[in-house]
Amino acid sequence: MVVYAHSGPWWVQPWPDRPFIPIRADSTWSTETHLGFEYAALLVEPDYRPLPTMDVPPTQGGPVVVVKIVKGTGPPQFAPTKPLKFSGYDWEIRTIASDKGGMNNLYDPDNAWTDAGGALHLQIKKKAGRWACAEIFLNRGLGYGTYEVTVHDTFHLEPAAVFSMFTFDEWANEENYRAMDLEISRFGDAASKNNAQYVIQPFYIAGNLFAFSVPSGTLTHVMHWESGRASFKTFRGRSSGIGARVVSEHEFTSGVPSAGQARIRLILYVVASNKNPLQKGSEVVVERFEYLP
Repeated sequence: MVVYAHSGPWWVQPWPDRPFIPIRADSTWSTETHLGFEYAALLVEPDYRPLPTMDVPPTQGGPVVVVKIVKGTGPPQFAPTKPLKFSGYDWEIRTIASDKGGMNNLYDPDNAWTDAGGALHLQIKKKAGRWACAEIFLNRGLGYGTYEVTVHDTFHLEPAAVFSMFTFDEWANEENYRAMDLEISRFGDAASKNNAQYVIQPFYIAGNLFAFSVPSGTLTHVMHWESGRASFKTFRGRSSGIGARVVSEHEFTSGVPSAGQARIRLILYVVASNKNPLQKGSEVVVERFEYLP
């Protein structure tokens, strides 16, 4: 058996690395699952390879012998979060695990905080023998406009660590969740000459990804979002104003999502990497966040 829970996308349960549920000799089975609004139970052949997530409900055919979808019962229960104030905005800190990056990572609310100077700290630390990451997101969507973050040195990040500022609307699967990303990482490849990229999701479509390299030191990253257009720029130092040195810039005019209810998120997490698995914890300091409509 394979089970999917519907909450935003359809997520395989309980985790991508443990998707198969054996059927007992008495023809019964059981599993744990994350909460969802709907659940799909699949009777599958041994050669079935379930996707971690799907944008549409699973269907019968091929190695999927039978599919049964049922509605959840009771009032909706959303994942708990912890409040945080940063740069004059109200944010929420993720508290539950996620398989983003192909790993089953914990997210510890203690790994995101602001210091006496108002800077945001995001950490990756070991907890119960697993990596615990950090993610915060605005408590509301701000829509089109200019989003800017000033970040202290990220050049030190190991190949399997990722820092990202991205947009996400968990209910907009028809627009790839309105996801656009600035990502600082080598994604597990220590030999990669690039350690950063601008992305319009889905990243695998030609023209939706622009890779580049960022230097050491403090950088300011800017995303300007308008209808049908998204422009990214990265500057050396703490300013994007006149005279600031441009490290990289790129403009997307195809596949740019509408604003909808997308929220800005800041995240530091770990990706799966057999060649270069994460060796030690890490920290990224975000000096400020700014939004201009």
